Formats: sequence, C-alpha cells, structure tokens
Amino acid sequence: MLVTAAALVDRDGRVLVQQRPPGTAMAGLWEFPGGKVEPGETPETALIRELDEELGIVVDHGCLAPAAFASEGLGDRHLLLLLYALRKWSGIAEARHATALQWLRPVQLHALPMPPADRPLIGLLEALI
Repeated sequence: MLVTAAALVDRDGRVLVQQRPPGTAMAGLWEFPGGKVEPGETPETALIRELDEELGIVVDHGCLAPAAFASEGLGDRHLLLLLYALRKWSGIAEARHATALQWLRPVQLHALPMPPADRPLIGLLEALI
C-alpha cells in the first residue's frame, strides 16, 4: 500500500499533525496529513488531493519536496509511506476529517502517540528543520 504524507512546516519551524477520528483504524493517534495513492495517481497528485480534502489547503506541485520514507508491515499488507516537506500553501488548515490539529516542533512529536510508520520520520524531520 502506497501512502503519501506531508510535513507542513510553518514560519516558526513547527509541523502540523492531525489526530485520527474515532471509528477509524488507529483512532486517536496523531499523524502527518495525507493518504493513499489511488490507481492512476502519482504520489504528488494524491498528496495534493488529500491535503485539499483533509485540510482545505491548496498546494502547488512544485512546493512538495521529497523528504523521507518509512516502510512498515501491516498484517498481511505492507505500507510504504512517502513524506514530503511543504513550506508554502494557500489557505488555512482546518480539521475536516481529523478530530484535532496541532502545530508542534519536531522534538515535541516524540511525546505523541503516533502510528508505527510515522515514528521513524520524527528524527529525520528534526534534522531537516
């Protein structure tokens, strides 16, 4: 399963994370916004679509910078998570599908309960930001 996610970085060096809503897999955990790549989509196109759907922001393809990836087994499936860094977008992020949003410094992410695939990306973000 191919999934894309964004590390939205604000002017203060904080990263946006969202909390998964009740009734979903891994409900209550904090994650980087993004989602599955659908058939016929590129990872970048999928991420732009997901950020519009989940946060209501508009992203230009040229603003997505590949940052890192994570690989995680999920029972009988395997997840490959592609993380892009993003510093420019239009609009104000709002929690359309998530329970809540938080802007945190990368070091603060260590204290959050996060999905296994997201956790190894924290240290990489600390080095990048």
